[in-house]
Amino acid sequence: MLGWFRALLPREDRFFDLFEKHSRTVVGGAEALQKLLEGGEGVEEHCRRIVELEHQADDITREVLVAVHRSFITPFDRGDIKDLIQSLDDAIDMMHKTVKIVRLFEQREFDPKMREMGAIILQAAKITADAIPLLQKVGANAARLQELAEDVMRIEGRADELHEEGLKDLFRQYGRSDPMAYMIGSEIYGQLEKVVDRFEDVANEISGIVIENV
Repeated sequence: MLGWFRALLPREDRFFDLFEKHSRTVVGGAEALQKLLEGGEGVEEHCRRIVELEHQADDITREVLVAVHRSFITPFDRGDIKDLIQSLDDAIDMMHKTVKIVRLFEQREFDPKMREMGAIILQAAKITADAIPLLQKVGANAARLQELAEDVMRIEGRADELHEEGLKDLFRQYGRSDPMAYMIGSEIYGQLEKVVDRFEDVANEISGIVIENV
C-alpha cells in the first residue's frame, strides 16, 4: 500500500559505498595473507597489515550498523544488511585469527597446499568484491550475482579438498616423528578453511538477497 510512497523517497546509497569499502578491505587482507603464506622474513610485515585492515573493517562494520538504525529507508531488508556486513567482517576476522596462530607458533615456512589455499582465499575475496557493487541493481544483476555466488561455493569445495590433502601430507611427514609440527600445521590449515567458509557465508547472503528482492 505504501509502495508508491517509498518509491518517492531517496534511497540510502551510502550503504553500497560502505559495502564496497569493506569488500576492498577484505581483498587487501586476502592479498596480505597470500604474501604471508609465501613465508620468509616478510611474514611479520604481512601480519601487521592484516591486523591493520581488520581494524579498518571493524570500523566500517560499526558505521553500517549505526546507519541501519538511523536510516528511514534502506536499500533492502535491515536484517539482510546486518547479515551481509557481518559475514564480510567475519571473513577478515578469520584472517586475523590465522595471524594469531602464525605469531603464536612463530611460523615462517608454510606448506605448498597452504599457499594454494591462500590463492583460493584471494580469488574468493575478489569475486566477492566484484559482486558487491551489483547489489545496487539486484533485479538487473540477479543472474550475474547468482553466478558469482556459485563461483565462491565451488572455491569452497576446492578448499575442503586442499584441507584434507594438506592434513594427510602433514601426517605422513610429521604424524609420528613430530606431533607438535603436525598440530601447528593442522591449526593453520583449519583456520584457512574457516576463512573460505566465511566467504561461502557471504555468497549465501548475496543469494538470499537476490531471491528476496527479485
